[in-house]
Amino acid sequence: MTPPPCPAEFEWIAREAGWTLVCRALEPRHGWTTRGLALPGADEPGSSDWPRLATDAGLAPERIVRLRQVHGADVVEARTGLTNGGRAADALVSRDPGVLLTVRVADCVPLLIADRSLGAVAAVHAGWRGTGAGVAQRAVEAMIGTFGCRVADLAAALGPSIGPCCYEVGSAVRDALQEAGWSEAAIQRWFTGPLSGRLNLWRANQDQLIEAGLDVGAVFTSGLCTACQAGWFHSYRREKERAGRMAAYIRAAAAPP
Repeated sequence: MTPPPCPAEFEWIAREAGWTLVCRALEPRHGWTTRGLALPGADEPGSSDWPRLATDAGLAPERIVRLRQVHGADVVEARTGLTNGGRAADALVSRDPGVLLTVRVADCVPLLIADRSLGAVAAVHAGWRGTGAGVAQRAVEAMIGTFGCRVADLAAALGPSIGPCCYEVGSAVRDALQEAGWSEAAIQRWFTGPLSGRLNLWRANQDQLIEAGLDVGAVFTSGLCTACQAGWFHSYRREKERAGRMAAYIRAAAAPP
């Protein structure tokens, strides 16, 4: 089966973990998996197809770093010898090529960031709560503060997630974003559709990355909606508790000499 079309900045690659979406602007080993990789919704270390993902990244399975994702904005640094599997957070940063950063999604935005000079990377899980808490900006700030990254060297890419075509939400979500301190102008950009009831997580995270200092030309969006593409992606909105998970993963590049 042929993968769905993607923008020119992205491409599909057949890997050990199945069809994998990659972004040409992110040089380190990275990708977004599809429903062809068996990753259950439950957090079960060592289960299912995680070893296949490690093979794709050229690392042993025990080098995969995962978090207990809680829809917040906390950021954790990952490095060899540090176990993060039980940490409650929604973003990982690292400059250590010996670990594989991962986040799991089934509609939330799987965001990957790479420093094209230092090789540092980030993996971010951004649902509406995390987006409201500014998790994308917190990840950029962590890369700057921890590794000395410059925003001019950062590129970011948003993988498959629920799109504004399908993500209809209630007024409580809009109210929560207002209470989080986002401007009315920003919130108006993020809501579209009939009675402005559809939330555009892609636009919200793009805006936040640009506000954090990234160049507009360094932020890429796959535009693939998980709710629309039932044959390729899991969607919690569509499948509820039966939904599995996809993974976004990235490995830091070796530091230049």
